Amino acid sequence: MSTVDHYLNHILTTAADEARTDGTTTIEAHHLLLAIARDGSPALTAAGLDHTTIRTALDHEFTTSLAAAGVHLAGALPLPTTPPTGSPQLGTTARTALERGLATARRKRDCTPAHLLLGILLTPVGTVPRALDLAGIDRTALTDAVRRETTDDH
Repeated sequence: MSTVDHYLNHILTTAADEARTDGTTTIEAHHLLLAIARDGSPALTAAGLDHTTIRTALDHEFTTSLAAAGVHLAGALPLPTTPPTGSPQLGTTARTALERGLATARRKRDCTPAHLLLGILLTPVGTVPRALDLAGIDRTALTDAVRRETTDDH
């Protein structure tokens, strides 16, 4: 098993934990981002993003999206009433982000953790871009920093 395979397995396991924490059995791109942040990323750290700040940005995106639909939560976000059972499966946004990230590497064996993060950041619409925008993150600058990581690793 290659280094990236070990890393991917680790990130998917951590993302599954993040999904369970959210009360879902579907791993989505934002769960992958949280897992990468928990593991550490030079570009995320340089942008001032760690697991806690990303979780806060995602929670803000959730409440903002609900408010846009006319649903207003009073106070903290509700916790799931029952923990999900079973093994979380990859959702569409996670699968697409992983495919996009792997495609940015010339060959699978050239893939690095930065490529996986790049796949998430290249998503043009959805929860992750909205959360980063609401948090005031310059997504273009962050994406460019991650791209530099992918070329610096070779």
